Amino acid sequence: MTRCSRRALIRGAALAPLVATADDRSPGRAARYFATHGTYDHRTLAYDLHLAYDPAAGTLDGRAHILAVAERPLHRVELDLARLAVREARVDGTAVRTARRRHKLLLPTPRPIEAGTPFTLEIRYGGRPGPVRTPFGPIGWDRTGDPHDGTMVAAQPLGAPSWFPCNDRPDDKAEYTLRVTVPRGQHVLANGALLDRSTTAATECWTYHHRGPMAPYLAALYTGRFARETWLARDTATGRDVHGHNAFPERLERPARHDLGRQPAMLGAFTGRFGPYPFETYGAVVVDADLDQPVENQTVSVFGRNHVDGRRTWETLVAHELVHQWYGNSVSLRDWRDIWLNEGFATYGEWLWSEHIGEDSADTIARAEWRRLAAGPQSLRIADPGPDRIFDDRVYNRGACTLHALRLTTGDDRFFAMLRGWHRAHRGGSADTAAFVAHAGRSSPAATEPLLHAWLYEKRLPPLPAPA
Repeated sequence: MTRCSRRALIRGAALAPLVATADDRSPGRAARYFATHGTYDHRTLAYDLHLAYDPAAGTLDGRAHILAVAERPLHRVELDLARLAVREARVDGTAVRTARRRHKLLLPTPRPIEAGTPFTLEIRYGGRPGPVRTPFGPIGWDRTGDPHDGTMVAAQPLGAPSWFPCNDRPDDKAEYTLRVTVPRGQHVLANGALLDRSTTAATECWTYHHRGPMAPYLAALYTGRFARETWLARDTATGRDVHGHNAFPERLERPARHDLGRQPAMLGAFTGRFGPYPFETYGAVVVDADLDQPVENQTVSVFGRNHVDGRRTWETLVAHELVHQWYGNSVSLRDWRDIWLNEGFATYGEWLWSEHIGEDSADTIARAEWRRLAAGPQSLRIADPGPDRIFDDRVYNRGACTLHALRLTTGDDRFFAMLRGWHRAHRGGSADTAAFVAHAGRSSPAATEPLLHAWLYEKRLPPLPAPA
C-alpha cells in the first residue's frame, strides 16, 4: 500500500508551552492511578502519525513523529506501546536500539537531554493492532461489524497504546496530525479538521489535523464506509459558526440523522451555559457495533448502532458526549481519581438539556437521583473512588447532584458564571478537584467549601438543599 506524502513535521509554534498553570504540577508517581502508564520525565507537544491500514490482512504500518520537551535530565525516553512491533527508532535523528518492558517502549538517548530541551522521536512500528487488556476489559483498537472491515478506537482510559506510541497520561496534551492510508473506497474519520484527501488507483489517504491540545486517550480513528452529513451551529457565546459532521453506516442513515439532529441546538444551548465552544469542529460517528456506552473522543464522539433507533431514545447521551468537549476534553483531569470532574459535569449536562427542551427540570431529575443514591450503599468518595471504580455509576450521578447542590446554594447566575469561569481558567489544560473547590469558593459569597467537602470527600450522601 502506498503512503501519504509526508509534509512538514510540526510547526515551530508548537515549541511554546501549551498551558502554564499551578495545576499542571505532576501529582507524584505513587499517588496517581494507573501509575505504570505515562511518565513525567517529558511532556509531549505534538504527534504526527502516518498510518497505513490493510483491512484484508488486519495489519497496521505506522510511523510516529513526536515532538516533546524534557521535564528533567534524560538518558532514555519512555513511551507506552502495546502489541505492535517496533522496526526502527530515532532520537533527534540518531538511530537507537529500543527495549520493551511489558507495554513500555524504552529509547536510549544518543546524548543526555537537559531539562527544558525539546527533542524529536521517530518510530516505525506495525503489526496486528487490537484491544489491550485493562482492569476494565479489552480497550482500544478494535474491528466493527461493518461488512467493509471497519475499525474503531475507543481508548478511555488506557487504550491509546493499542495503536500508537504515546505518553499515556490524561494530562499530557498535545497537537495531533493523522495521515491514514486505506484501500480506495474506504473512509477515515479522526479528530479535528479534514485537511486533505488524495487518491491513487488502489488507495486513499486522509489527513486530519487537530491543534488540540488533546490527551492520548481521546485520540480517535475510524475506518470503513459511512454515509456522511454536515451541519452548522451558532456559538451563542461568540456568534461564530461551528461546522459539524456526522457519519454512520448507510443502512442506519435515516434513524441516525434523526437521533443526532438536535446537535446544533445543543451546541447553541451549551455555549450559552458554558462559554465558547473550545475546538474547531465537532461531530459524531455511529459504528456498526454495539457499545456499552458512547465515548467522548475529542471533537468526534462515537456511538454504537445500539444507540440509534430513530426515536431519540438515547438523546441524553448525545448531550452528555457534547458536554465533555468542555469538561473532560478542553479542561482535562490531572489524574483519573478526578474523573467526577468529567462525568459529573457531563451527566449534569444531560439534565440541563432535559430542562432546556421543556421536559423534566434538573431539580426534578436531581431529587429522583438523590433518592436512588440514598437507597444504595454509602461506600464511595467520588473525589477519590479508587482505580477500579472510576466508572461507578455514583461517580456520574452523585457528581451531577454535587453540581446541582452547588447551583441551589449559589443561585443560577453565580453558578453558571462559575462554570464558565472554570472552563475559561483551565481551557486547554488540566485541573483537579482541589482546584475546583477553590474556584467555587472564589466565585461565590456563599460558603461552598463545606458543602463540596461533604459531597465529594465523605461517603455518606448529604441532603440536597431546598429548591430555590
